[in-house]
Amino acid sequence: LPKVIDADGLNAFKGDEEALLKIRGPAVLTPHPGEMGRLIGKEARDVQMKRVGAARDFASKFCDTVVLKGAATVIASQGEVFINSTGNPGMASGGMGDVLAGMIGAYLAQGMNPINAAKSGVFIHGAAGDLAAVQVGESGLIASDLLDRIPVIVGRLQSRDI
Repeated sequence: LPKVIDADGLNAFKGDEEALLKIRGPAVLTPHPGEMGRLIGKEARDVQMKRVGAARDFASKFCDTVVLKGAATVIASQGEVFINSTGNPGMASGGMGDVLAGMIGAYLAQGMNPINAAKSGVFIHGAAGDLAAVQVGESGLIASDLLDRIPVIVGRLQSRDI
């Protein structure tokens, strides 16, 4: 079964490469730099300084797809790397990662492959955050601000208005 592993699901793998190698089936792991650092035994600042390389190397060794969250989220899968252009600093708040994990999981459940589920989820999540920032302000954004804006962004994509 396809899966998204985030937050404490990732922390369960801290320092256990054997367990990471045993992840079966399609998987998208969604760490922020601190979580990635714990997984690979490095400091968050080291991951942050080499975001693309860290994501690419991790994905090629351990999983189908990794989404390294943060400014210019990096999506890596089997040698491919994508850098997302949507999102804003106001999205660095509790619950935003849960919304993203849910979106990626929904796309996986619909049969989308992991890399496309990750790219779609990350782009739409960030675009919904950008729309929320314009409408309610970047400062103080909360995860629920995205919920009504996600279908707006999906509609714009479907009508090629984005």
